[in-house]
Amino acid sequence: MKIAAVSEDGTTISAHFGRAPFYVVVTVEDGRIVARETRQKLGHTQFAPKSDATERQPDARGHGFDTASQDRHALMAATISDCQVLLARGMGAGMYESMRDAGIRPIVTDIADINAAVAGYLAGDLFDHVERLH
Repeated sequence: MKIAAVSEDGTTISAHFGRAPFYVVVTVEDGRIVARETRQKLGHTQFAPKSDATERQPDARGHGFDTASQDRHALMAATISDCQVLLARGMGAGMYESMRDAGIRPIVTDIADINAAVAGYLAGDLFDHVERLH
């Protein structure tokens, strides 16, 4: 199983999915981490605002559900398409749904340490704080 976490420093889970520069991907076998890698993640700095206002019209469901956002989310999900879980400490509702659509289970956690959050997930104790979606 592979679990991705958005990070800015390689050890903690970023509080804001969109601003994190990379993913830390851990491979878990027999209940323990056996491999760890860092992958570049696209984010706010790579996506310049579109001049076509129709692409950025808000969706009734909220932030991140417009067509342009969904296209960007698909690019971000492709980098971790081999992962089953994504850990973040905050993210937009549109990104959360995009990850689910990509077959990746997003979890918004209050645990900052990647290793501790992975351990909590494996133990079945990691709570998904969907109230933190924006």
